[in-house]
Amino acid sequence: MGAQLEKSAVLKSLRDLGLVPVLRAESEAQALALANAIAAGGVTTLEVTMTVPGAIRVMRALAEQRPDILIGAGTVLDPETARMCILEGAQYVVSPALNLNTIEMCHRYSVPVLPGALTPTEVITAWEAGADVIKIFPASALGGAKYLKSVKAPLPHVEMIPTGGVSLSTAREFLEAGAFALGVGADLVDLRAIAEGHPETITENASKYLAVVRAFRESQAAVTG
Repeated sequence: MGAQLEKSAVLKSLRDLGLVPVLRAESEAQALALANAIAAGGVTTLEVTMTVPGAIRVMRALAEQRPDILIGAGTVLDPETARMCILEGAQYVVSPALNLNTIEMCHRYSVPVLPGALTPTEVITAWEAGADVIKIFPASALGGAKYLKSVKAPLPHVEMIPTGGVSLSTAREFLEAGAFALGVGADLVDLRAIAEGHPETITENASKYLAVVRAFRESQAAVTG
């Protein structure tokens, strides 16, 4: 198992990559194949959701076989699950909802925690409780990038990762709205491509997402520079 990184190093890696693929799969083998295909495209982090069969074993296998991949635990609903994931190699913890005890548990282990929130009240509650980044989920349900921009306006200091509705066509819009990074699901983590024996499709899409992030940051640097 790879060494646990400092919290600041994990958060810097997530920001630098600008992407957090949300890995959902129908089997352990499929999950590992997806992880390898995503990493081959340069996206060396992923969120293994607890809805994946054998999710804990997938995290353990990735921690042992792919120390270059930053492993996150996703769909973590309680502190007990968070602790179990951390002990098996998860370097950050993500949830679709806000559980204050989960935040406390992650603090105990100095592991970044990214709870889900949607309304401004939920976002502020999560931030004041010590969340490192807030997962705005489901972002698409309330207007996508426009909603993120509206929430960021009075809360520019709060780091947010939109998830839900992020695609290659909307990625730049979310970045322009102030996203810390992008939570990307089915548009990148393509189960059909793996099932049909075409992992290169996922690898190519991962590269395309990184290109969008890079182009956005270059344009920002040009404006500020």
